[in-house]
Amino acid sequence: MSEALFAELRTIVGQSNVLTDADMRATYENDWLRQWDGETPCVVRPSSVEEVAAVVRVAAAAGVPIVAQGGNTGLVGGSVPRAGAVLLSLQRLTALGPVDTLALQVTAGAGVTIDALQQHARASGLDFAVDWGARATATVGGAVSTNAGGSRVVRFGTMRAQVMGLQAVLADGSIIDELAGLPKETAGLHLPSLLVGSEGTLAVVTAARLRLVPWYRETAAALVACDSLTDAVLLLSRLRQLPNLDAVELMMPEALSVACEFLGVKPPMDPREAGAFVMVDCAALTDPRDELIELLADLRGVLALGNQREALYRMRDHITIAIGTLGVPLKLDVAVPVAQLDRLVRLIHAAAPGEARVIIFGHLAEGNLHVNIVGAGDASAALRDRVLQAVLDLGGTISAEHGIGVAKVDWLERQKGPVAYGAMRAIKKALDPKNQLNPGVLFASAPRRRRAARG
Repeated sequence: MSEALFAELRTIVGQSNVLTDADMRATYENDWLRQWDGETPCVVRPSSVEEVAAVVRVAAAAGVPIVAQGGNTGLVGGSVPRAGAVLLSLQRLTALGPVDTLALQVTAGAGVTIDALQQHARASGLDFAVDWGARATATVGGAVSTNAGGSRVVRFGTMRAQVMGLQAVLADGSIIDELAGLPKETAGLHLPSLLVGSEGTLAVVTAARLRLVPWYRETAAALVACDSLTDAVLLLSRLRQLPNLDAVELMMPEALSVACEFLGVKPPMDPREAGAFVMVDCAALTDPRDELIELLADLRGVLALGNQREALYRMRDHITIAIGTLGVPLKLDVAVPVAQLDRLVRLIHAAAPGEARVIIFGHLAEGNLHVNIVGAGDASAALRDRVLQAVLDLGGTISAEHGIGVAKVDWLERQKGPVAYGAMRAIKKALDPKNQLNPGVLFASAPRRRRAARG
């Protein structure tokens, strides 16, 4: 990049919002678990959609690619800069519109954190439904771009189900503004639906019009010990009958142990005395504890209310962080039909090297597993391919909520098939003919760099 281009960028966003110093760039060049890293000549921090559009136009004219980044909590390298791309940080796009209590909607800037959005909605007696452990850092723009899921998908669906409209900047710097949020519209293609999950490859999302839900203040949770993963799956049919079911989380014994060791707390149940643990959460306008008490009548489990429930969620939310302290794992986010979960987990354990530590947790109702294998060493690449192929053979998906990023670009065509994959490429070429936006994500076009495992 030339000094003239740096000067243009500073004119657009201000001197202090173009970061070229290596130390200042560093936190933007590595993902939060330090699995993926890259380099960028500069980090640009716009504060409005107009500034984003101007930055994109200037970069496009200079032939410099752009990688957009939100809270940088991704796990597949999709927001880490590559091939000399400008890192476009959207964290200053923090505008939050008034809560529309009639439409049950709100407009949020791409840099608004999920936690800030939830608190804003709750001040008006409503709530934002998508939730996961990184809520304090993860942003609306990143959640839209990856179609984030989390723990409440069983009740409210993924991010796609919450998006009523989007504002975004295309590769040529033009602005799409579809923030009306009309619940019924049949006027041609719905561009917001196209952009959700596109991982910054088709446009830079700058704001979203989002659906809100009632704020269910009364909550109760339970941790249920099952003899096996098969028994946990069989329990699902009963859980789905609970009138206020809000989340169904799976923690294999090793995952519960790792989280409790990291937090320095005693497990609520002995991990050695179960084959799988199911965390059930109910939320309602009135106290839902009775339905969980009835559920636990003939099961091994503990009821968690108030601070106990918060402690249970704290354990669940810290599993990923706890695993990160053990080394850089082989990390896979996959889903299969729930009836195939036990088969997949058995295959993973059989395939992993004897010295490796297999730690699995996830979202039971969606058949979504977060697979972490620490200490696979040189076997990591072959193990990854074996697991992903098994997932496809079982009728599953290679990514359930983390996205493709750069980690799984070589598997996307196998997942989608040549026709659907070709259609996706055609859309990319139509909207971004020069491969300006997030090159190397979804479609391989740039070298990828991943940190070596440490144990």
